[in-house]
Amino acid sequence: MDPTLPDELRQRLARLDTFIDTEIRPLQEQDDNARFFDHRREFARTDLDAGGTPHPDWEALLAEMARRADAAGWLRYGLPESAGGSGGTELDLAVIREHLAARGLGLHNDLQNESSVVGNFPLVHLFLAFGTAAQRQEFVEDVITGRKRVAFGLTEPGHGSDATWLDTRAVPDGADWRITGGKRFNSGLHSATHDLVFARTSGDGGDARGITAFLVPVDAPGFHVDFHWWTLNMPTDHAEVTLRDVRVPGSAVLGEVGGGLDLAQHFVHENRIRQAASGVGAAQHCIDRSVQRARERVTFGQPLARRQAVQWPLVELHTEAELVRTLVRRTAWELDRVPHHEISDRVAMCNYRANRLVCDAADQAMQVHGGLGYTRHEPFEHIYRHHRRYRITEGSDEIQLRKIAGYLFGFAGPRRDR
Repeated sequence: MDPTLPDELRQRLARLDTFIDTEIRPLQEQDDNARFFDHRREFARTDLDAGGTPHPDWEALLAEMARRADAAGWLRYGLPESAGGSGGTELDLAVIREHLAARGLGLHNDLQNESSVVGNFPLVHLFLAFGTAAQRQEFVEDVITGRKRVAFGLTEPGHGSDATWLDTRAVPDGADWRITGGKRFNSGLHSATHDLVFARTSGDGGDARGITAFLVPVDAPGFHVDFHWWTLNMPTDHAEVTLRDVRVPGSAVLGEVGGGLDLAQHFVHENRIRQAASGVGAAQHCIDRSVQRARERVTFGQPLARRQAVQWPLVELHTEAELVRTLVRRTAWELDRVPHHEISDRVAMCNYRANRLVCDAADQAMQVHGGLGYTRHEPFEHIYRHHRRYRITEGSDEIQLRKIAGYLFGFAGPRRDR
C-alpha cells in the first residue's frame, strides 16, 4: 500500500471543507443554533420532558444539515451508485471521517447521533447486502432521507457482548413469527419506525447459527419501549424494550433464517473501522489544541511548551496517533480488497487502539488546559464522554482483545485450528 493519499482524495477533502465553510458553518451559526455546540450543548440537545431523548429542535437541525449535504452530493458518498451514492471506498471513508473529526465539534460531524455530512449508513448496507428486493425498495431510500428509521436491537438485559446467548425467542406461527423477550440499549427508538430485533429461532445458547433478524414495526401490538437509559453523554437514544408475543409476517425476516449473526457482524464491521478513524481525528484535534495552548500559556515566566512534563505526554500521544492512523488506513485499504472476516482481527486492533487513544488525548487536553479544560466552554469533556462509549459499544475493549487473540492463537479466523 502506498502510504501517500491519492491527489484526487486530497482534492476531495478540500472541496468538502469548502462545502462545510460555505453551507454548514453558516447554518450552525444562524439564529441561536450555537447553543447546540457551545457550553449549553448537552442541555440544549436534551428534551428533559421526553425522558432525556434528543430535543426535536436539535434533530430538526441535523435533518437540515443532512438535506443540504445530500443535495450537494456528499451525504451518500460511501453508498453504491444503486443507492444514489458515489461508491466511496473504505479507505476514502476512513480518511474523510478522520478529517471531519479533526476539525473539532460542529454540525458538519456530530458523532453523538452518527450525524455527518458524509453519512455512515450501516443499516443501509445491511439492506443492500441481505435484504430482499421488496425490503430494499421499502427501506433504502427512506432510511437515507430520514422518512424511516430502523433501530438496532441486539443487546439484552442479561446479555451484551455474549450475543449468541440471546434470551429473546421467536417461534413460527403459521406464516408469521411470534417474538417474546427484551432488549437493552436499543439505539434509535425515540424516533424509529422499525426495530431490527435479533432473536433465537433454533439451536442452543452459544450457537452461532439459529439467530434471526426481524424488522419489527414499533407500533406492533406487544412491542413496548419501557424507558430510555440516561447516559454519560446526553441526550440518550438507548431504550429498554419489552416484546410480548409480538407477531410479524415472514417477510419481516432480514437475511437468512438462522443467519442473523452474519448481519450483526456486518453491522459492527461497518461501524468499527469508521469509529476508529473518527477516534484518530478527534485525538489529533485534542493534541493540536493542547500544543497550541502549551505554546501560548505562560506560567512562572515561561510557556508551558518549555516543560518536559507537558511535552512528553503530548509527544507520546502524537506518536500513537501516527501509528494508529497508519493502521486504520492500511486496514481500510485491505477491506476494499479482501473478505472482511479475513482481517476482522485488524479491524478490532484499529477500534481498540483508536478508542483508547482518543480518550487519553481528551484527558490530557483537559490537563494541559487546566481549569478551562474541565469546563464545558472547551470541547474536551464532550469528546471524552462521547468516545468513552465506544470502548463498550460495537464490542467492548475486552471483546476486541478476544477477537485479536482468537486470530493470533488459531482459535478463530482463516487460520483456525481444525
